[in-house]
Amino acid sequence: MNGQGAHGGPARGRRQGRSTSRRLILASARKLFAEHGYAATSLREIARDAGVDAAMVHHWFASKEELFNACVELPADPAQVLGAVSETPADIRGEALLRALLALWDSGAQPALLALLRNVAGSKAQGSLIRQVLFKRILTRALAGLPGSQEELDRRGALLASQMIGLMVARYLLRVEPLASAGHDELVALVAPVLQNYLTGPLGFPAAPGGGTEAAAHAAPVMGSSAHRRSPAPAPSLDSDDQLQSWERE
Repeated sequence: MNGQGAHGGPARGRRQGRSTSRRLILASARKLFAEHGYAATSLREIARDAGVDAAMVHHWFASKEELFNACVELPADPAQVLGAVSETPADIRGEALLRALLALWDSGAQPALLALLRNVAGSKAQGSLIRQVLFKRILTRALAGLPGSQEELDRRGALLASQMIGLMVARYLLRVEPLASAGHDELVALVAPVLQNYLTGPLGFPAAPGGGTEAAAHAAPVMGSSAHRRSPAPAPSLDSDDQLQSWERE
């Protein structure tokens, strides 16, 4: 039988050229990782979609992590670029993170990184893959060992990402001055405190003793505001019929 795989090739990977098998595996992996995410995609599913044996996937890629990295084609390995960041004390990690990123972007990898940014803007699938790289391989290192619930760490990670991506786009892609020509030390002085606050600083008002936020607890209703309008009037005393009739006339 000549069963057909998802990309039109034979259902058994060993019956076709090995380089063709690798291209089919990468195409299926990019599609499935983008659609379902890294954790929800198995190597067996990728092999089935590509129309090859699972053994062929393992022939080309030692692990799912290696296959994922090949799909994204990063110009540098985040583990090497950010290896020291997760070991940096939490109270100075913002500066370490920023210096590592600036060193990477001002290296020979810059053209490939710029191409990656442009591809992300024009491809939903590529954007999904890069988002997974960002949270799985970059932010996890930046947030390693920090206290807090998963919800809080997710919030810190999203804020970090917004600041880092915004800076890289403004400095390297749009060439916004004075960011584009600023030296590393100048950028560290300006931006690292913001990153550090996202890493370890407060993200909102502290809780007030009675619930809600401290600001809300001490805020007085403003004349004309909805809170002021909703303030109930004192209940009338019904001690006498005359007093009740007086209120009714008013």
